[in-house]
Amino acid sequence: MTRASLTRLAVAGAAVVGVAALTMGTAAASPAPQSGKHDQKPGPSVPVRLLTINDLHGNLEPPTGSSSRILDPNGPLTDTDGSLTGIAGGKYSIAGGASYLAAHLKQLRDANTLLVAAGDLIGASPLLSAAYHDEPTVALLDQLGLVTSSAGNHEFDEGIDELNRIMNGGCHPVDGCSPAGEWKGSNFDYLGANVLKEGNGDYALPPFYVKKINGVKIGFIGLVTQTTPNIVTAAGIKGLQFTEEVAAANKVSKYLAKHGVKAQVVLVHEGDNITPNQDPSSCPVIPGNGSRIATGLDPQIDLVISGHSHQAYVCKVKDPAGQDRVYTQGSSFGRAITQIDFRVDRRTRDVIRSSVVAKNNVVTRTVTPDADTETYIQAWKNRVSTVANKPIGKITADIGNLVNNSSAATTKPETPLGDLIADAQLEETKSGGGAEIALMNPGGVRAPLTYAQSGSEGDGVVTYGEAFQVQPFNNLMQVVTLTGEQLKALLEQQIWKVDPVTGAVTHRLLQPSSSLTYTFDTTKPEGSRVTDIKINGTAVTGTQQIRVAANNFLVGGGDGFTVFTKGTDLWSGPLDIDAFVAYMGAHSPVAPPATGRITLIK
Repeated sequence: MTRASLTRLAVAGAAVVGVAALTMGTAAASPAPQSGKHDQKPGPSVPVRLLTINDLHGNLEPPTGSSSRILDPNGPLTDTDGSLTGIAGGKYSIAGGASYLAAHLKQLRDANTLLVAAGDLIGASPLLSAAYHDEPTVALLDQLGLVTSSAGNHEFDEGIDELNRIMNGGCHPVDGCSPAGEWKGSNFDYLGANVLKEGNGDYALPPFYVKKINGVKIGFIGLVTQTTPNIVTAAGIKGLQFTEEVAAANKVSKYLAKHGVKAQVVLVHEGDNITPNQDPSSCPVIPGNGSRIATGLDPQIDLVISGHSHQAYVCKVKDPAGQDRVYTQGSSFGRAITQIDFRVDRRTRDVIRSSVVAKNNVVTRTVTPDADTETYIQAWKNRVSTVANKPIGKITADIGNLVNNSSAATTKPETPLGDLIADAQLEETKSGGGAEIALMNPGGVRAPLTYAQSGSEGDGVVTYGEAFQVQPFNNLMQVVTLTGEQLKALLEQQIWKVDPVTGAVTHRLLQPSSSLTYTFDTTKPEGSRVTDIKINGTAVTGTQQIRVAANNFLVGGGDGFTVFTKGTDLWSGPLDIDAFVAYMGAHSPVAPPATGRITLIK
């Protein structure tokens, strides 16, 4: 189906229009099958294979450090001491990289295959892709044959106008054309059935895509987490409304069924966390928003392919009619390809649920990388090399970005890299903004700094490209004034929970600069967990005026830290990446900073 035949719906109250794309080769629509009847007296059927990816984040080159590893029962690495992930005992493979992804896709494809995705394919990308607004990644996805994807929250990092440019073509309005010339647009569209335009309720993105294969139609419904406004800058979601996922999908599902599309797949950029150290094709999910969606969707929807939580799982859940429904996710950064095989009944035009078989295939680097993809990536590396390879400083050892959650007894609430970035942000906002403390969101620290990067000689040199991989958002540094009482309320909005059975940690603790110390008591209720707040060793009073530095995402209330929006006397300074680069240059060689700025009581 071409771009011109993609259905673009407009919603005004209960009205839904734009059905032309569904009538192609379709007779009058027959009634939708009754719930629970997917396997009733199946007739002749045809095979379909879906290969799915999610959360690629522009990782064209093989990711490094912790981002390169994935639990793999057949993997060659054994984690005997917990140093790989913080959980001892598992087997791991080094995985990911677009040339290896392409090679594995070629091995897994057959004549019945469609490649689809569940969002965050772009955004928070390494410099190789981000320098050109992710055009290199989208063009490669076209080459790999991606037919559609749900939007992810990071697809909105630069706003809906930029996402439309990525889909429809044209050079960037500020930076102009890339070295490859005028951007032609993607061959696939991002879907968003729960992304509406404020004011008129029209769809901001196509809500679904229909693809015919082996004579049957498969309908793909796209969803993005409704929490997107809390995790994307205000500018990125300006003019948009993100509605509840299940209701939005069910509305489109009924519309598709009415027009004869009975085989339906939801691509949703929302997922669950897992208990660690599990086979990527098992189902160790800790039920959350992903499971809520997967179990709540209309029984007409046959499969749920998820993303967002960067986990690998293959589950079966019960739909509202009590039928089994497969629910999957395929890790992140191109480290896994989810393979789902099933058959569609030609008579009912519906998926035979009992035929569905799914697994996660690890994208190992033991295969020969795809030569064409290697050549493609090298061309973009050459284009960006002058900027990417510029040394900005040195480190004395690995500086990690992962919280150690091997057990509740040894868990630390900070990461060395998170603290280092907070220190850099404080230093770069003191003179102009008068900052006294800085706070960094841990989700914005996207990769570790590795002393011996792949291909290097282990001299600790950090390049601009490596620094950009750590902080790829180009957020603006800002400073606001909060009272001591407001600072306490802000810190009370943090989350730190340890599962009493698995030891898994759910955390959202801001990484503090060295000037800030406090105690966080997880045994107390919210409102009384934070005590002993000090700035440079002096206790903070409730009425004290404090200049607090953070990136514009946090200052806008991102990640649920709404107290930031009460700040006054806003000052804007350098980009976060520029602050980090300046600090690395001024303090090289940089050692991993000592943690302990937060005293955690469990």
